[in-house]
Amino acid sequence: MLKGGAITALGAMSGTSLDGVDAAMIITDGSRIESFGETAYRSYSDAERSTLRAALGKWDGPEVDAATDIIMQAHLDLLTGFKDAQIIGFHGQTLAHDPRGRGTLQIGDGAALATALNTPVVWDFRTCDVQLGGEGAPLAPYFHFACAKYIKATEPLCFLNLGGVGNITWVDPAKSGPEVAGALLAFDTGPANAPINDLMQRRFGKPYDKNGALARGGTVAMGALELLLDEPYFARIPPKSLDRNAFPDMMDLVAELSDEDAAATFTGICAAAVARGMEHCPIPPARVLVTGGGRHNPVLMQMLAVSLDCPVMPVEEVGLDGDMLEAQAFAHLAVRVARGLPTSGPSTTGVRALVGGGEISRP
Repeated sequence: MLKGGAITALGAMSGTSLDGVDAAMIITDGSRIESFGETAYRSYSDAERSTLRAALGKWDGPEVDAATDIIMQAHLDLLTGFKDAQIIGFHGQTLAHDPRGRGTLQIGDGAALATALNTPVVWDFRTCDVQLGGEGAPLAPYFHFACAKYIKATEPLCFLNLGGVGNITWVDPAKSGPEVAGALLAFDTGPANAPINDLMQRRFGKPYDKNGALARGGTVAMGALELLLDEPYFARIPPKSLDRNAFPDMMDLVAELSDEDAAATFTGICAAAVARGMEHCPIPPARVLVTGGGRHNPVLMQMLAVSLDCPVMPVEEVGLDGDMLEAQAFAHLAVRVARGLPTSGPSTTGVRALVGGGEISRP
């Protein structure tokens, strides 16, 4: 059993942008963040990324087995470098997400990881939420609430995570806890880095549009943007979530466009989807704090600044680490699971009641 009070937790995250594995330590009691600790990153090689990409959207088969081997080895490579963790939060890699159909699939064996690292591992965070009628995503909002308290926010604000898919958490820091009615609203806004990355891989063999350089030289094709935003998903009331490949015809929207215009259009779609999502906020936020890889794209950040009616800034401006926030979130959630605290609820995933998802494996 874990001792009471704040403990040292290690979290690991491999997102749908398929860049690599993030790992981060925090000291938390599952409610309050005491401090942040060591971080590290392990990138995927081109060959590994290709294998992972081939498994996206699949539920089983040899491609999934090959991807699982990569995920396990990459996490072992990275996490063995950390010492003193009392618990590990292991998200694994999402390959398929269909909460109203087959469920959700995050590959990786937490039990094997617990044995290899001789440390308790909390994993399979999403399945329980989906089984109880929730979307299974996003899962970082309860951590975002703790972050809002940590930075001493006093007005409602939003955390915007721009990974492969965009997701937003509206937080009212005046509430006493994340499970309190009116404290949170969270949902996936729409495609973010995934289509941009896929475009770059397909046309140039590169993993992403560095610094938005390609998009900067292009013009947004408003017809393509408006066509995508006409999809029923964007009219749905949140909470709601998306699979990385929820819009499989996106490439067709830009097939006839120049490289620059295609990149600009996908970047514009990301910003426009966020602006559309902001309409659901209970109270307009005082600011939007951006985390995830998208905040490194100055073209995307400028589009957001123009589209939103409040200041938009990277989370570094309030002392947080936007590269590691998701990994830190799963460290925090691991402690919540171990202590029987909820990790999602009606306002974050649409699940009918508060849920403490996650399986605990001990060495």
